[in-house]
Parts: sequence; C-alpha cells; structure tokens
Amino acid sequence: ARDDRDETALTPDGPPIPARRTLMSEPRQTPVGNPALKSRVVSAAALPLAPLYGASLAYRAFHPRRRAQHGHPSDYGLPVTELKIPFTGRKYVHAWLCPGAGQKVVVLGHSMGMSKTRSLGHAKFLHDAGYTVCLFDHRNHGASSVDRALLGLGDRFASDVTAVVSHLRCGQGYGQARIAVYGFSFSCFSSMWALTHEGFSVDALVCDSGPGHDVPPLLRKYLEAGMLPVPRLLSGEPSLSVVTGVLCSLAPALVRAQWPPPATGKFAEIPLLFMSGERDAIVPPSSVDALAERYAQAETHVLPKAEHLLGLETNPEAYAKVVLDFLKRALG
Repeated sequence: ARDDRDETALTPDGPPIPARRTLMSEPRQTPVGNPALKSRVVSAAALPLAPLYGASLAYRAFHPRRRAQHGHPSDYGLPVTELKIPFTGRKYVHAWLCPGAGQKVVVLGHSMGMSKTRSLGHAKFLHDAGYTVCLFDHRNHGASSVDRALLGLGDRFASDVTAVVSHLRCGQGYGQARIAVYGFSFSCFSSMWALTHEGFSVDALVCDSGPGHDVPPLLRKYLEAGMLPVPRLLSGEPSLSVVTGVLCSLAPALVRAQWPPPATGKFAEIPLLFMSGERDAIVPPSSVDALAERYAQAETHVLPKAEHLLGLETNPEAYAKVVLDFLKRALG
C-alpha cells in the first residue's frame, strides 16, 4: 500500500530525483487580484467614453425619460379641470386647475425628472386652506409636450411658468387674483428665473429644497445621490471625474442663464420664502441661505430632520403652517 511520503525514481544516467506525491499533494496557490486596481484599470480603459456620457447626462437632465403617472387630484378629493396651455405650435404645457374658494391662486411646479403628481399632497393642504391650486408639468415632463431644444433652456422652462400664470389670468377668470408660484428643487430655478422675463410678475414666490447659490456643486451632488444614472464602467476613477466635470460645465451652458438673478427690481419687491431640509444632501441649507441673503424680501426656514423634498412628509403640520402663514401675509 502507498503512503503519502515522497518516492524516488532512478534515472538511467543520473542520481535519483524525487517523484511526485501521489496523495495529499499541496494545493496550487492562485494569486488574488486587487479589486480596486482592476476597477481603476477598467475605468481608465473606458475614459474615451466619459466626455460623451457626461454630455448625454447634461441633455438627459432636462429631457428625462417619461415615467408612468400615478395619482390624480380626484384621489385627494380635489375638483379638477384639465388644461392644455400652448407654448409653441401644437405643443403644450399640461396642467390641472383645482378651483378654490376665492381669488387667491397658487401655481405648483415639480422637481427634475418628476411630474405634477408629486405635488398633489401640497395641492391638498393648500386647497383645504381655501386657495385655488394649479399644478403643471414642465415641458419634457409628465403629460406636457416634448421640446428637444438644446440651448436657452433656462428661458424655455421659465416660459412654462409665465404661460401658466398668463393663461390663468387671461383665460380662466383670474385676472384680478393674487397669485403665488411654488417651486420644488429644479422648478425653484425656473420659477425665480421667470421673474426676469419682461412683463411677468406674481405676488409671492415659495421655494422648497432650492434654489442654491451656485449651480455646478448642486449638479455634482445630484449625481452623487444617484439621481442621474452612471453605468458601472464609468462609475470609478478616473472616468467618473470626467463625467462629472462635463455635466457640471455643460448643463449650465445649455441653460444659458446668469445665475444668481439680480437683487434689484422685482426681486427687491416680491415676498420670497425659501425652505430647505436640515438633512438635504443635494441642496444644503447653506447654499439656499447664501442665495436668500441677496434679497431684501426673502425669508428662510430650515425644516428639522427633513431630507431633499421631504419636508411635507417629515412633518406635515409644521410644514403646512410655515407655508400658510407666509401666503397669508404675502397674498392678504
């Protein structure tokens, strides 16, 4: 019987040499690779694709893929009239008008990539307080028409706001109404920028989770939070830095708006309320406060424990009180 000791074999023209073990031989060692190094090598190989993908993200930020719509004013017991407000040719901004008890109107926007359905909870507490509420989808969002334009997007999205307000005043019988515009994150920027348009004015502006003082850092945080998709091939360094850099430089160029807006004219007269979440990782309170400090009529409120756009969900009663107190003072 064999055991596990080395055997020797005789060669015809030399000394004996060890034979291979036949039992219980040593296992072969496989070198373990460095995952971090491998990831960096793969990312470096994909580097030529990074600028193109960064550019595509800049476009996609303002032309997001459509999502299924879930929710309707009737789900919240709100009366509703559907509106299609033209912005060019056969293209239109889609809106829901929920008539209230008087001539005080709040126009609600929505966050980037979302739709007016996300603002239904806000519409509910405002309507319960007696306000007429109009929720609308920006172009390229929700049920509104597609606009494939590349440049001047700041004025284009702002014109959605001005078109809705003008339609309410001229086409829906609210010519003498006191009107507030209410933005959320992305639509905070367009709502404020609308005030730079000649001939447009409202009586108050409410901003939730934005806008911030500087745009590129917010885009970077938006990307870091996973709000825009990055494939694994480009998610490591050095490709990710290139994707981020292109996004943060190209997106503002597509918007073509001199941000922040001036602190004079309408911005020195119209009451402004800026609300930010204490735990907002995308548009932190410090960025909102830095912007608000420019405007004499601005008020700021930090929502305790709230993350980005989650102020109403975090503390509904406290949130509604802040907004309703402001609107009561601003709209009379």
